[in-house]
Amino acid sequence: MNSGIFVFFTKIVLRLFGNYYFKNNIKLNIMYKLLICWRYLLTRHFALFSMVAVMLGVATMIIVNAVMLGFTTEMKNRIHGILSDVNFESIDLQGFPDADAYMEAINSVAGDMIDSMTPTIITPAMLTFRPGIDAATINRQIQLIGIDEVTHGKVSAILEYMQHPENRTKLSFQLRDSGYATHENNKETGGIIRHEMQNAGWNYRRYRVSAQSRMQKEYEEDQKKLQIEHEQILKSNNADKPATTITPYSDSEPIDPFAQIKAVDDNENYLTTAEKSHIFDPATEQHTGVIIGIGISSYGRSERINPQTNKKEVHDKLLLIPGDDVTLSFPTNSLPIKLQSDNFTIVDLYESKMIEYDSQLVFVPIKKLQQLRGMYDPVSGKPMVSQILIKAKAGVDLDVLRDRIQKRFPASMFVVSTWKDKQESLIAAVFNELAMLNVLLFVIFVAAGFGIFSIFSMIVIEKTKDIGILKSLGASKYGIMQIFVFYSLLIGVGGSLFGLILGLTFICYIKQIATVLSYILQNEVFNPKIYYFYEIPTVVDPTTVFWIICGAILIAVFSGIIPALQAARQQPVEALRS
Repeated sequence: MNSGIFVFFTKIVLRLFGNYYFKNNIKLNIMYKLLICWRYLLTRHFALFSMVAVMLGVATMIIVNAVMLGFTTEMKNRIHGILSDVNFESIDLQGFPDADAYMEAINSVAGDMIDSMTPTIITPAMLTFRPGIDAATINRQIQLIGIDEVTHGKVSAILEYMQHPENRTKLSFQLRDSGYATHENNKETGGIIRHEMQNAGWNYRRYRVSAQSRMQKEYEEDQKKLQIEHEQILKSNNADKPATTITPYSDSEPIDPFAQIKAVDDNENYLTTAEKSHIFDPATEQHTGVIIGIGISSYGRSERINPQTNKKEVHDKLLLIPGDDVTLSFPTNSLPIKLQSDNFTIVDLYESKMIEYDSQLVFVPIKKLQQLRGMYDPVSGKPMVSQILIKAKAGVDLDVLRDRIQKRFPASMFVVSTWKDKQESLIAAVFNELAMLNVLLFVIFVAAGFGIFSIFSMIVIEKTKDIGILKSLGASKYGIMQIFVFYSLLIGVGGSLFGLILGLTFICYIKQIATVLSYILQNEVFNPKIYYFYEIPTVVDPTTVFWIICGAILIAVFSGIIPALQAARQQPVEALRS
């Protein structure tokens, strides 16, 4: 029935327009081919399955690339935020003196490419603290960095990571009264919540001093009572041995985290007579300021249901907040190496959202670190630094800047590197992972291509008589081949178009979709406690989307070429007899 209708329709078209127009009129040639393609597409439902396969392949690759590119972009921004554009550092661990002279030398060879510079010191260290009077001592291995609070914010994005709004404008190592952010990314609502930060600052410090003083007295009274009770028990039992005094274990002895640690070894030489005789009052004074990563302070995340909004919230638990005191221990810059220690007061927390940095880096004033480590040139007496951080002007090729500076200084003494060089392995690993994902997802397109090939081969066999009729009416081999190529092109273009719409729609509503999937699966699909992202980051790259669509269309077209050649090679007489 369908074949008879098709023959009748074709005869009418040919008789109306004539053989001349059929052979020579380009528009008519294209029109009849497209009409046949459209008819095949509507009547052959198996072809629609191939279009669905192409659509799902395109949508999947767009979504995966957008999410992976979002993660990669966010990670690179965070890495670059802590690191400067170019890093000039000494191979010698003791550093080099007179940073101003070196910065002038760098300016002389690349001043037209440089925006700003700042000296820094970096050394391994140990951070020690007690979260409570009766708590165990906690030690954290860290990287201690001495920075210039005036110029460091000009070469890195450290100001953006501060939790106090004034420190985000102008960095300071002085403790603020209050006003620290209680939500992630300094938002007023949403994000990860940190209730402890609500009381951070001088108010918390004064309260803690008072509370610890009271707890200290209670602890001493309890120890005296325990001693008396122990002596009474020994007497009542007529013990042969005299009563002994109970000495609590050193780990149980109360340590006032606000008590000033006595300077040891060379550190005493840096204290004046007035400083040695001064009685430190933690309620009104602070030690040298220190900024620690939020990963050092955090000891876990939990999810709670807000009774007011009935929504799930993520809460951070913090061991240390601005107002607490810590002890930093680090090696001196002299030989033989000695261990140096000093007390510091936390004045702010920073959150770059790179756990590698947030759990390792601690910042202190560079002059204080130079003083404590004895970083002074024995000949000139000028302070020494470990490295110089350089921020390039907008649009400058960092590799060219790096090479220009490296030529000026001997490679045996100094190393010049970009921020990408510093994290080359990590960035390469992420892009390799993205490439592997694209290769695996490309299999979807290949499967769709085999589907198109199989369906077209079946259609050629099924439509053998139709092909014979078209050839007997004057259609060329090239024209028959074009019908099936256009058919596959229509499937590729249609599938890619619907895949593009589906993929972009999924990306726009990815947060809502993740919420629905979490409810259905009864498990958090995207857990911010694991990924350190409160929302799924997505970045749509138009170039990537273009190549995904082109690849899908090409695979669809190539899959239809072999069946098209089979159809074009059929002879009209044999086709009509079959």
